[in-house]
Amino acid sequence: MIVGTAGHIDHGKTTLVKALTGVDCDRLKEEKSRGITVDLGYAYTPLPDGGILGFIDVPGHEKLIHNMLAGATGIDFALLVVAADDGPMPQTREHLEIIELLGIRQGAVALTKIDAVGPERLAAATAEVNALLAGTGLAGAPVFPVAATTGTGVAELRAHLDRAAAARGEKAVSGNFRLAVDRAFTLSGVGTVVTGTAFSGRVRAGDQLLLSPPGKAVRVRSLRVQDRAAEEGRAGERIALALAGIEKAEVERGMWVLAPALHQSAGRFDARLHVLAGQPPLKHWTQVHVHLGAEDVLGRIALLEGDELPPGAAGLAQITLEREIGAVAGDRLILRDAAARRTLGGGRVLDIFPPTRHKRSPERLAMLQALADDNPATALGLAADRQPAGVDLGRYAANRNLSPDELAELCSRLALTTVAGIGFSSGRWRELADRLLAALAAEHERAPDMPGVERDRLRRLTLPALARPAFDILAEQLLTDGRIARSNAWLHLPEHRVQLDAGDRDLWLTLKPLLDAAPYNPPRVRDVARATGIGEDRVRTLFKRVARFGESYPVAHDHYFTAAAVADLAHRVAGLCDRDGIARAAALRDEIGGGRKVAIQILEFFDRIGYTRRVRDNHVLRGEAGRGIEFL
Repeated sequence: MIVGTAGHIDHGKTTLVKALTGVDCDRLKEEKSRGITVDLGYAYTPLPDGGILGFIDVPGHEKLIHNMLAGATGIDFALLVVAADDGPMPQTREHLEIIELLGIRQGAVALTKIDAVGPERLAAATAEVNALLAGTGLAGAPVFPVAATTGTGVAELRAHLDRAAAARGEKAVSGNFRLAVDRAFTLSGVGTVVTGTAFSGRVRAGDQLLLSPPGKAVRVRSLRVQDRAAEEGRAGERIALALAGIEKAEVERGMWVLAPALHQSAGRFDARLHVLAGQPPLKHWTQVHVHLGAEDVLGRIALLEGDELPPGAAGLAQITLEREIGAVAGDRLILRDAAARRTLGGGRVLDIFPPTRHKRSPERLAMLQALADDNPATALGLAADRQPAGVDLGRYAANRNLSPDELAELCSRLALTTVAGIGFSSGRWRELADRLLAALAAEHERAPDMPGVERDRLRRLTLPALARPAFDILAEQLLTDGRIARSNAWLHLPEHRVQLDAGDRDLWLTLKPLLDAAPYNPPRVRDVARATGIGEDRVRTLFKRVARFGESYPVAHDHYFTAAAVADLAHRVAGLCDRDGIARAAALRDEIGGGRKVAIQILEFFDRIGYTRRVRDNHVLRGEAGRGIEFL
């Protein structure tokens, strides 16, 4: 269990931690000389069951709230420290508000310096503390009168902390590994070391991780957990990681060390916010300091349900940051005013992939309400049912920090149809099939003399937003089930039949040998007309009609290749890509002979029909979807 101190400056937080652990958390020269805590301090002490009790000691000065927040987001148990002579003071109240906003519900109060007051003042201070806690998550928390300098009451407080740690047990470990970096330093013989609280997952020596947001790859050389050498670190523990591949100068407080799957830096995110009762209304586009993990960054609040959020109220908002940070859904955040003088409120991250449009629509607000549910099935089920093009499961898993096994279990529980990394409800998947069939039927009615629809055009007619891999799987399922058919490169309904009339068939059989004689650079329409004496318009009309049946292809304007030639060229282009990784006009020209111009036209044709795609002056296959196109 990690205990975090909280309270006003000079109320004895650091002295109390030393009395409880024997460790002086003030390590900086400035702290020693001035007698006040400036930055986070850390202490560890054994528990009776063999575990370790960790302490994060925070500064109490009003100008050092940013340092306090860097440590407070990682604690399990709040130890509110109030001096008996002063009673609750401004930072006592602000620290308590922060504890409340962070959702910390376990805690106790240390009423310090009782050796400096009489019984009446002690009783009055106790009453003041209980009144302060009323209505908060720490209401009813035990109050321990202590005098840290003499040891009075320290044993009783320590025994309570030991019992709380034993009752808490080990934190459930889920998701991918994330550690919020709050300190970095260099050790001789060890190298760069970062410390922080693990928010999720597990880490072991040898693991390959990333420093995020920079995206720098690092390897874990060794680790210490709660100040002990360890083989594994887990969520909820203070961990020091010795990292290879990084220098201390590259690490800053607020960064994350995490599993590569979680490297999704957020420049804006949607959140549910709560404004403190004692603060003014939070207005639309207010500039604030956003504290998340160990990070402090400026941002602006775009309210999604009105122009202002009244004191004591909660609402949905999109936060736009001055720079990208690491975040996932569920992370707690604290908002302070632009001058960093007071805490305005806080909230929870809901979505690190917010839309840029329609962010206030009823559908989007309903989705955010679902994302606010701790159960990840709520939002995933709603999204899979409402989004015709399906849910990007990789993004959903990254947003909720779901491991592959957790995502698979969730999809199984919701009975989702998962294809190419996209999740659909069973109803939506059936609806897509119906839309595809309806699109084919409409095209057959519109153009009865066409043999069918090209694959990529049919995808656009079905649903333009549908990812190509998902459409290909849908089409293959319908082909396997016999609900659609394929003729050459055309998809059509099984009952749809079109064929050339006898006159066109005879003329095509007469002209086709001219194209076969030069398969990789056949004569153009005008050349065929000139060679045969047949009118150019009639040749052009015939070739267009033949192309509809997939027996020829218009590779360029008035330049038709036979289906056999195109199939052979497709095979050659695939061979070039397998050999060189790309296809170039010069290489294809060498393969087939002839000029470079026709080679360029052939490659551009394959780009147009979706067999290849252009990358600068090169062409590459469109994966399995491209290889699946049939030309014969």
